[in-house]
Amino acid sequence: MTKRKNKLNQGWLVLIIILGLIDFGLLIRKLLHGHNVGLFNPKGRIAEQQHSLMIYVAVVMLIIAIPSVLLLYFIAWKYRESNTKATYDPDMRRSRWFDFSAWAVPTVFMLLLASAMIPASHRLQPRKLIASDAKPLTIQVISMRWKWLFIYPDQKIATINFVQLPLNTPVTFEMTADETPMSSFWIPNLGGQLYTMTSHVNRLNLIANTPGDYPGSSAELNGAGFAGMKFTARASSMENFDNWVQSVKQSPEVLDATGYQSLLKPSEYNPASFYSAVEPNLYTYVISKYEGPGGHKH
Repeated sequence: MTKRKNKLNQGWLVLIIILGLIDFGLLIRKLLHGHNVGLFNPKGRIAEQQHSLMIYVAVVMLIIAIPSVLLLYFIAWKYRESNTKATYDPDMRRSRWFDFSAWAVPTVFMLLLASAMIPASHRLQPRKLIASDAKPLTIQVISMRWKWLFIYPDQKIATINFVQLPLNTPVTFEMTADETPMSSFWIPNLGGQLYTMTSHVNRLNLIANTPGDYPGSSAELNGAGFAGMKFTARASSMENFDNWVQSVKQSPEVLDATGYQSLLKPSEYNPASFYSAVEPNLYTYVISKYEGPGGHKH
């Protein structure tokens, strides 16, 4: 009778745990519904591949973790001090099959992860150009305290805290920093992050497949204005992009050397700004001004 009662209690416990996990999953789904959680809402080719890889790795890890955690609690429960029926045999010798499985099972899962991660590391390398029939677009990025400057060298325009991209067009972000700690350029809906550092150029290649406005930010703590160092990335058709470029060229604001020095002053929560013209070779100057033992100022 006692044995049957224990089995009933165990059954109820398992049922409660399963229902609790289901409720937890539904709660998370409810909280995320209608919100743009970039990692789970890919809008570009690179982001889609990263999302698939992330889900694959998470599933493989859960296949390892869930039985391990359940086994841990089962062993703790079965061999509790109050359980007089549990057999305690510290001198028991392990079988060869136990030793084999203790090494074989982790090895299998390691191979499963490696078979996906190693090729993806090469395929999704940030500097690797994205194959496409469309002509690539280059955007130069300069991180400051605490704002983002985007320069379109071919279009000869610039923006602050706003960047527009044509759909299905590879975009190379050439990134550096000026008079600011190391920052991290990140548009979660389009792909992974990459760091910006003074005197150094990093290149991140992304492509947008779906029109929309996507949040961008610094994924690296970089000082007092970190929370406000955000920008909007807008993906639109090529026609809309061309129209936007023409509208920016009508702006009365021009980014000359004097204006750039004003931008370098620390400021927070900067609104989007647009410049119809840019100081020639501004990006090259920003990189070169830190060259040499102590750098040089202009």
